[in-house]
Amino acid sequence: MLTFGGHLEVLRKMLLRIIVVIAAVAVAVFCFKDLTWRIMLAPSECDFVTYRAIENFIHSIGFAEFHFEEYHVNMISTDLSSQFMEHITTSLYLGFLLSFPYILWELLRFTTPALYDNEKKYSVLVALAIFFLSVAGVLMSYFILFPISFRFLGTYSVSSRIVSNITLDSYVSTFVGLTITMGLVFQLPIIAFALAKMGLIRHEFLARYKKHALLIIMIVAAIITPPDLMTLILVTLPLYLLFLFSIFIIKKAEPEETEDSQQ
Repeated sequence: MLTFGGHLEVLRKMLLRIIVVIAAVAVAVFCFKDLTWRIMLAPSECDFVTYRAIENFIHSIGFAEFHFEEYHVNMISTDLSSQFMEHITTSLYLGFLLSFPYILWELLRFTTPALYDNEKKYSVLVALAIFFLSVAGVLMSYFILFPISFRFLGTYSVSSRIVSNITLDSYVSTFVGLTITMGLVFQLPIIAFALAKMGLIRHEFLARYKKHALLIIMIVAAIITPPDLMTLILVTLPLYLLFLFSIFIIKKAEPEETEDSQQ
């Protein structure tokens, strides 16, 4: 059995391995500059895959004349070192993002020895759920929330006399902020599972207020997205489905009531 100092040494080695892996992936991302920035800047283009998919869907239901208007938003760099620094910052962010499966695996290895057998089973499932929900949140941000938000905010103008020139750091910070936000929001089922295991919430309570939850989700979606009905639906629907899935998770996590406890 390890002493307290032994646990600290294991923790130190684990953190060192995680830092080395993130740094190695970040360096690789930095070296593939053209591919990295082609992916990063793709959501700012008027022919992004999301717009083409929406157009194809609308055409398939009989509205053949529907097309998104073409647009172009200039992006500029105002400081001498801003492009280089944004390249480094973005590489570190993507290095962490791409290393996330390894980070989860290391954390699982570190915590598993201290868990009981039934807790070990849950820990693996929770780690997998965190990973897949994080991926879903990142994809949601990249393919739906960010491109539509950029299209609206980048082309919005209070006067024809004012021309918008978006700085690179504004673009990157918004991209990273939305991605992290959606990655965290998509952890709702995990949070619900933990609260249910602690007995702080029950599925009956959430099921009773499903309509209220839909209204709240729509209000939140309206705040974080452009004032567009299609965008509102595209954001509200997955978030509400996530809420319904959380109710299902809580119901499964709750201990079954015996006849004695019911009496």
